[in-house]
Amino acid sequence: MSEKMTRKPCIVWQTDFTLSWGAVASMRGVCKSVDPELECVDITHEIEPYSILAASREIVYVEPFWPKGTIFVSVVDPGVGTSRRACAAKLKDGNYLITPDNGSLTHAFHQVGIEAVREIDETVNRWKGTEEISVFHGRDLFAYTAARLAAGIIDFEGVGPEYPVSEIVLLDEALVRADVEEGAVSCVVGGARDPFGSVTFNATIADFARAGFRHGDTVKVSIRHAGKDVFTGDVLYHKSFGYVPLGEPILFNSSTGYISIGLNQGSFLSRYPCQTGKEWTVELRRS
Repeated sequence: MSEKMTRKPCIVWQTDFTLSWGAVASMRGVCKSVDPELECVDITHEIEPYSILAASREIVYVEPFWPKGTIFVSVVDPGVGTSRRACAAKLKDGNYLITPDNGSLTHAFHQVGIEAVREIDETVNRWKGTEEISVFHGRDLFAYTAARLAAGIIDFEGVGPEYPVSEIVLLDEALVRADVEEGAVSCVVGGARDPFGSVTFNATIADFARAGFRHGDTVKVSIRHAGKDVFTGDVLYHKSFGYVPLGEPILFNSSTGYISIGLNQGSFLSRYPCQTGKEWTVELRRS
């Protein structure tokens, strides 16, 4: 049998744990203890603390670019130890996502599709000796279950009992979908942690095209929070930053498939501080 046929799937994960303490190393250790051959790859461990929206969004930025059968683990879990389900979802494109069912599956549900979901059976898929610990399911349930699945010790059915996809907890659809009409898009700030200081809206490139916007158009942009203007101006929509002078704003298609606003060689976020969520509304209209 060829190496390609026998290679085990990677575990690709993200958390809000940071790397400033031993949490992520403990998760890696669990995976290596289950099977030393398993490969663990990081997306980020700098998700905004407790931000289920950010966790849901970040996964779908990365997931399409990995081979089918990859096992993703997302742990942003402010309800850890409560009655919220710990689950594994089989996505319609063949990948898996192991996560608390707390809204973290929202973007995958809408943009990839979920074929089936199973609740992790803690009597089988829990690191031994942690039964009295309720605050670190990232290590004790999610990493352990992902490792057993990647190693072939269990199959998807071995995760635990299946429950209806219709019961998956989803975030408010306004956080995922923009409102589109001819010449206008209404949306919210979907991402405000870009290292270069750009801000991403929850309007997709396809949304912008449906509204009739094309590269070279000037768009009236309004970002508001709690009824107050954060930014208002006419902004060029084009392919990349170099189409405007240094320090000037530009609308562009981000690498994640969403519409973003940034400054040419500057930080939009530093000049116009924004955060994510429904309270940060955005109007994009033909100028």
